[in-house]
Amino acid sequence: MGSAAQILGTTPGFLRSLDEAKLITPQRSEGGHRRYSRQQLRIAARVRELVDHGTGLEAACRIVVLEDQLADAQADNAELHRTIDDRRADTKADENA
Repeated sequence: MGSAAQILGTTPGFLRSLDEAKLITPQRSEGGHRRYSRQQLRIAARVRELVDHGTGLEAACRIVVLEDQLADAQADNAELHRTIDDRRADTKADENA
C-alpha cells in the first residue's frame, strides 16, 4: 500500500478510504498486504484528482463510477453500430449479386 500511495502522491489512508467505499478492492498477498492493479491505480488517481479540485470523496467515487459506465456504454454503442453497418453491407452485397 505504501508503494501505491507513493506512486499516486497520496497517503495510505486515502487508499484505505477507497477500499472502504468499495470503489477498489485490492488483492491481498499471503501476508495480508494490499496489491493494486494498474486499473485500480488509474481509478485512485482520478479520484485523487477530483478530490484535489474540491470534490468530496463520495461524490468523486460516484463520478468515477459514472465515467466508467459511460465509457463502457460508448464502447457497446460503437460495437453495435459496426454490427449494423456490417449487416447492411452484407445485405447490399446480396442484393447486388
